[in-house]
Amino acid sequence: MAFPDNLHYTRTHEWLQIDGEIATVGITEHAVELLGDLVFLDLPEVETQLSREDRVAEIESTKAVEDIYCPLSGKVVEVNDGIADNLENLKDSPYEQGWIIKLQITNPDEIKELLDSAGYKEHVESEDH
Repeated sequence: MAFPDNLHYTRTHEWLQIDGEIATVGITEHAVELLGDLVFLDLPEVETQLSREDRVAEIESTKAVEDIYCPLSGKVVEVNDGIADNLENLKDSPYEQGWIIKLQITNPDEIKELLDSAGYKEHVESEDH
């Protein structure tokens, strides 16, 4: 399982890559494995204002329906429209083609609350026990 060092992570299994004031957000490889066979993804609208930990999307698998949470406060500036029709990209390329939204960050101080790759890996290992 991959834990790319260039990303930030949440305890609820979202990842984000920060480039200036824009964060690209997706769900981790671990989250995709837990979900199993994916069947549906409900995406937000561009321009949606979100606070940290708001529900940003909903993903459905043959096992469960789970919320995807916003890791930082901000405004949705782009949605990966193609991902809903190609859910296999979440499984095959969760950290590249499997991104879900791009968010314009409105509170950069919240970045301090995120996990680095080592912290996230430790979190995942603690959940598995």
